[in-house]
Amino acid sequence: MADTVSNNQQLGLGQIARSSVLPLALITFILMMVVPLPPLVLDIFFTLNILLSLSVLMVSVNTYRPLEFSSFPTVLLFLTVLRLALNVASTRVVLVHGHTGTDSAGKVIQAFGEFVIGGNFVVGMLVFGILIVINLVVITKGTGRVSEVTARFTLDAMPGKQMAIDADLNAGLLTPDQARKRRSEVGQEADFYGSMDGATKFVKGDAIAGLLILAINIFGGLIIGMAQHGLTFDAAARTYITLSVGDGLVAQVPSLLLSIATAVIVTRSSGGQDLSQQLMRQVGMRRAWWPVAGMLALLGLIPGMPSVIFLIGAAGAAAVAYYSTDIPADEQAEADEAAAAAAAAKESFSNSDNKEEQLTIEDVSVSSSLLLEVGYGLIPLIEDADKSALVARITGIRKHVSRDLGFVFPAVRIRDNLTLSPSAYRITIGGAIVAEDVVYPGRLLAIESGSSNVVIPGEAVKDPTFGFDAVWIDPIDKQRAIAAGYTVVEPSTVVATHLHQVLMQRAADLLGQDDVQTLLDHVSKSAPSLVSGLVPKVITLAQLTQVLKALIIEQISISDLRRILEALAGAKSREPDDLIETARIALAPIIVQRASGPKEALSVITLDPGLEQLIVQSARQPGRDTSLIEPGLARKLVESLQEQYRILSQAGKSLVLVTAPILRRELSSIIRQSIPDALVLSYKEIPETKRINVIAVIGGTE
Repeated sequence: MADTVSNNQQLGLGQIARSSVLPLALITFILMMVVPLPPLVLDIFFTLNILLSLSVLMVSVNTYRPLEFSSFPTVLLFLTVLRLALNVASTRVVLVHGHTGTDSAGKVIQAFGEFVIGGNFVVGMLVFGILIVINLVVITKGTGRVSEVTARFTLDAMPGKQMAIDADLNAGLLTPDQARKRRSEVGQEADFYGSMDGATKFVKGDAIAGLLILAINIFGGLIIGMAQHGLTFDAAARTYITLSVGDGLVAQVPSLLLSIATAVIVTRSSGGQDLSQQLMRQVGMRRAWWPVAGMLALLGLIPGMPSVIFLIGAAGAAAVAYYSTDIPADEQAEADEAAAAAAAAKESFSNSDNKEEQLTIEDVSVSSSLLLEVGYGLIPLIEDADKSALVARITGIRKHVSRDLGFVFPAVRIRDNLTLSPSAYRITIGGAIVAEDVVYPGRLLAIESGSSNVVIPGEAVKDPTFGFDAVWIDPIDKQRAIAAGYTVVEPSTVVATHLHQVLMQRAADLLGQDDVQTLLDHVSKSAPSLVSGLVPKVITLAQLTQVLKALIIEQISISDLRRILEALAGAKSREPDDLIETARIALAPIIVQRASGPKEALSVITLDPGLEQLIVQSARQPGRDTSLIEPGLARKLVESLQEQYRILSQAGKSLVLVTAPILRRELSSIIRQSIPDALVLSYKEIPETKRINVIAVIGGTE
């Protein structure tokens, strides 16, 4: 037990020590700028700077993917701060103690300065200037451009990548964990290249700072040496230029290494190999090196050329060609296919190529029965399931509706559609557009309750789900709208609620014979005789599907399929309408409980007895095959029921209309068009034990 506690304490201390490294390093860098450092300490830090820069370059070369070194922008920042701190510290030492000799700022600066200058100040200045040009103009500028372009294309492609992941998830090609991991990788990639775009500015600024510090050291040193310490111009120039160039080189060499590391990171591609392996595999092609060897050999045979050197080079190229191997044809084909796929993906998102493309049946067929299309302005709503509730809500809606109606809904496929306006969305079922509307990311929808007189500024619209008056408002007006009695919802909630309503209303369109057969297979596990004796001996699969669709149209759950099958098995008639009513009577307790609890009285609306009797007698007339209810009468009935619906909705109750069995189906069809949530029952569907409370009688003559 004591050993365990001791180990835990050691682990805790180790974790604290590791977590304290970077804060302590930053404090040290700041102190280096204000506290004088002795030459020995400067030598140690200069050596550490070169060591760290070399290690960063080697890590950059040996990583398989740029994201494996995702901390590179932060590392670059820390090393840039270290170099600047060393520049400040060394400048102080050079200007204060430079008159004592070239070793006043440490052995490292002295060695770099004397080795490069070699006794010639002009040569030293030119060499330093060339290094600055190489670092600032060539490497840093090119790296900055590559970073900028890569960041832009990565961010532009991010929504498409996220939607492709969502599509694969909805299609079952990915598990939720795999999709979550891929979304995280896409987000990390965008963050990384965005950071790299800014990190290249560190390198550029560091190079410019090095040039300015060199000028300050030289001119400041000459003034201090001659004015304060009485040195001659020649002595001051020899000392301070040697120290300044040495100091600049000690800083520029690590800076150049980091510039190269930055260029390596932003210009390389991801893969399963490090950079050396990629280059050897891609550059070391036999068919490329043989022509090189031949051209060098020809140059070596030209009179006046250094033949020996060219012939040695030709022999070296021939050796490379001899020991190299070409990429196998099948691997080359895979690489070509991958490149073509990447180009096609880029083309589809840019939508900028108008060349004619060949189509296949997969391109024009309906690949998903349930589809949500969004304009490009709504991509942020669905691009990240962890940050946006829309994708999670759609998944929850699908499960909820499947549970409520008793069969498994197909996955909702989500994709962008550039033909839609940026803020528009569209819901299609089987290729048919069933709903569409507009939402505005970054704004909120305030739905009027009917009791508020406060006007909230914004764009007035209709709530796409229920048709209530609403207004799109700025988030800053949210609390004001809530206080005024508005119901305020986010754009993702608007889309999700609309989708839920569409699924409930059009669920029957998503139920096919294959789905019904799946349900039968499940019931047959517990009631094999019932299933085998009914389908297809008594009723066909198509008839059963028709019955179940009719139930779902009126939002009646078919989860208790066994009860439905038992009722159909005892039906006296095999007519579709009779089978549907038989199934409804069997499910009466389930239907009624939608509007009333087991101990509550069922509040209902009825038709005037005289009116109802008149309609029934008309329906029973021989040869009548038209609508049972005349259009004018139907319109008046709906208007009266809509008024009752508004009253009941404010009280939180459902509209339940009870009528004769012969009228129930047609009345339900008429009312459902304007009041989707209305429940129309026949007298036979109300259990005998259920108490009834008639709250209104519709006469049809108001």
